[in-house]
Amino acid sequence: MKNKVNPNTSLFPKPNSLFNLNRRGFIFKTAQMAGLSLGWGLFAKSSKAATRAVYNSAALPDKSPLPAWKHPDLIILSDKPINAETPPHLLDDAITPAEKLFVRNNGIMPVNVDAKSWTLTIDGESVKKKTVFTLDELKKKFKHYTYQLVHECAGNGRAEFSPAGHGNQWGNGAVGCCEWTGVRLRDVLEAAGIKDDAVYIGYYGKDTHLNGKPGEVPISRGVPMRKALEDEALIAWAMNGKDIPAVHGYPLRVLFGGWPASTSGKWLARISIRNKIHDGAKMNGMDYRLPIHPIAPGAKIPQDNEHFRIIEAMPVKSLITYPKTGAQVTAGKPLEVRGHAWAGDLKINEMHVSIDFGSTWQKCTLKEQRNRNCWQQWSTQINFPDKGYYEVWARATDSNGKMQPMLVPAWNPGGYLNNACHRIAVEII
Repeated sequence: MKNKVNPNTSLFPKPNSLFNLNRRGFIFKTAQMAGLSLGWGLFAKSSKAATRAVYNSAALPDKSPLPAWKHPDLIILSDKPINAETPPHLLDDAITPAEKLFVRNNGIMPVNVDAKSWTLTIDGESVKKKTVFTLDELKKKFKHYTYQLVHECAGNGRAEFSPAGHGNQWGNGAVGCCEWTGVRLRDVLEAAGIKDDAVYIGYYGKDTHLNGKPGEVPISRGVPMRKALEDEALIAWAMNGKDIPAVHGYPLRVLFGGWPASTSGKWLARISIRNKIHDGAKMNGMDYRLPIHPIAPGAKIPQDNEHFRIIEAMPVKSLITYPKTGAQVTAGKPLEVRGHAWAGDLKINEMHVSIDFGSTWQKCTLKEQRNRNCWQQWSTQINFPDKGYYEVWARATDSNGKMQPMLVPAWNPGGYLNNACHRIAVEII
């Protein structure tokens, strides 16, 4: 008989003692309690992070800036632009529901969008003929495809770096795997014509810069042609069988599963075929880049393209989505544990969990991918040897044999690509 986890029991403070507060009160209370919560390192936050939380709370409204249909437990990191992450236990679905998908913005969302008049322009140095498509033309002229694609912020897990990396202090929930429908980017680019010297594409959306300056875009990134021409590279208008929600890019966006979510531009209005690496906003300096050579934590190096390389495929990673961290479970019965694993352009070959801090590992059951660039579900049952406190660690191995590190990987100033083992706390009673 499987163990039943009581969702009303937790190692965390009770809802009416901590969580039944408005947002500013919650952040301040969390900061006060940082480092005191049960005395366990897994739950405690650094005093620096706590101070940062109190400081940032002044910019957050008491009322959520997210749409009402979004899950109320999403964690708001900023309101201008809107950024919110998903607690890992809400990501238990094989296909991430729209209401549970994290939100990542760099600028201000467009308003009064009219899908009927929306157009997509294909231009650039390496296009044979500048071409403009209406949304209706895209739907009628090209074959439709549907793929499940992993969508992960490059800064997912940034909060675990020390010293802190620049940007929103994401936990582990800036990831999701939705089902997207649209046309292959390759088909659209080929319809406009691709010159032989093409090396990159860059996207432009209709979001506007926070500074309000006309013509200045908040973000304009892209990918090499080899990625742009893959089967799974989509220009999408539907998410999970419905119109893409406004906060996720309605009415059109480009999707590159397995690469940083910043390459998947929202409110898509233009794609440029470039004869050089795209040089749009957030394509240079430290933005979505890693140091070419390892550097010491906190070290400063010139913020130029000679010292940093562009992040491409995301590394092997996994997430525990059940049970919720802090669960209390009954002794003597097996506990079901499950989650997802993914590995950029690769697939997952093996999945393991540990309950003794990595001394030994137990192999999990692993499902096959639905399609390339999709995450894979895994599950197992764990028998705990005795009562007490345990941590469940999850470790994935990709098809090239690379494993997740047990510790936070090499430090970088952007706090990117933290793929350390995800872990949850469990108390056996």
